[in-house]
Amino acid sequence: MTRPLSIGVAGLGTVGAGVLRLLRDNAELVAARAGRPIAVTAVSARDRTRDRGVPTSGLRWYDDPVALAFDPALDVVVELIGGAEGPARELVQAALAAGKPVVTANKALMAVHGAALAQQADKAGVTLAFEAAVAGGIPVIKTLREGLAGNRIDRIAGILNGTCNYILTVMRERGREFADVLAEAQRLGYAESDPSFDVDGIDAAHKLAILAALAFNRPVDFAAVHIEGIRAVSALDIAFANELGYRIKLLGIARRTEAGIESRVHPCMVPQAAPIARVDGVLNAVVAEGDFVGRVMLEGRGAGAGPTASAVAADLIDLGRGRATPVWGAASAMLANLPAVPMSAHVGAYYLRLMVVDRPGVIADVTAALRDAGVSMESMLQRGRAPGEAVPVVLVTHETNEAAMHRALDQIAALDAVLEAPTLIRIEPA
Repeated sequence: MTRPLSIGVAGLGTVGAGVLRLLRDNAELVAARAGRPIAVTAVSARDRTRDRGVPTSGLRWYDDPVALAFDPALDVVVELIGGAEGPARELVQAALAAGKPVVTANKALMAVHGAALAQQADKAGVTLAFEAAVAGGIPVIKTLREGLAGNRIDRIAGILNGTCNYILTVMRERGREFADVLAEAQRLGYAESDPSFDVDGIDAAHKLAILAALAFNRPVDFAAVHIEGIRAVSALDIAFANELGYRIKLLGIARRTEAGIESRVHPCMVPQAAPIARVDGVLNAVVAEGDFVGRVMLEGRGAGAGPTASAVAADLIDLGRGRATPVWGAASAMLANLPAVPMSAHVGAYYLRLMVVDRPGVIADVTAALRDAGVSMESMLQRGRAPGEAVPVVLVTHETNEAAMHRALDQIAALDAVLEAPTLIRIEPA
């Protein structure tokens, strides 16, 4: 029998334990598909006494994860520590320097340092695999890098954070406010005690940066991603969206334009009939548009022990078979240095909600501000009359430039009849 592929796993949290469990429970299936057994022989974690639900006796244990990289008996290092800096980065760098292939689920590491790590992997002639870094069990990395390799990708968009998608789904279905649903998500374990990484859009932006690098054959550039989260989305906005025929989703969108690559994460209004509008709860979805394949949509669970372990196993099976693909689909020297397009250059339609004092002349002042900025209004909603009281007014614009929209917003926010900061949500076509 072919010698087993010897694996070292750093990080035995939810995902690490899931990887050990999958490789144990599906050992025969994995061996058949890899062409050889895959065996975890060494691990690294902080607490040796913790019960992780999987046996670790008989495995070589390293308190220092970086030391795992220099274990001469290991063929592959699996990094499941997380974080863009510290032990995770040090371990991956050390493993590549030692000539060992690396499998990681670390989206922050790949988004922030992926360009340098890819160059290191290229020079060392070893694989750096990261299927598990984006969308959990959805095979989106393989789809872009291999399945759609013959296509020119013009746009990629997706629901890339299950926590935000769950919160927005419950807000819509139950008419509840963000803070209330977030607290429930934390109790259920769908959100961290510090949810900022998720709800402020950073997690989705890490994943979008990776997808954009793969889709457009360019070095990963996290700093180029425009990032907004969902804290400002209210139950009122969700109700108005429904009335207008939309649903609100936090989307990551990367698009090829004549000026370069536009990359953005923010709440969007998408038509209710769009397939991605119907992806609810903790599910993720990714849509890619290629010149020959057309539109492809992948949907599934984006996080958790099982889906992420599934993606890690897929990379390990490739290594077992000797299959290797450049980190970003082409050698680092062959990547295109396409410029990043600033958010101020974005063109699209907008939803604008104002809370204003109900008195004569207010709407005229608002529309004058839009006119002065060169923004054309498509429609307006106002429900009920309450003279002298605060009422919501919703405006939908025709396509316009982002910079023009913000010039109008500055004028509108300065009106004394506008009682709070305007809410702006971009409208994204299906």
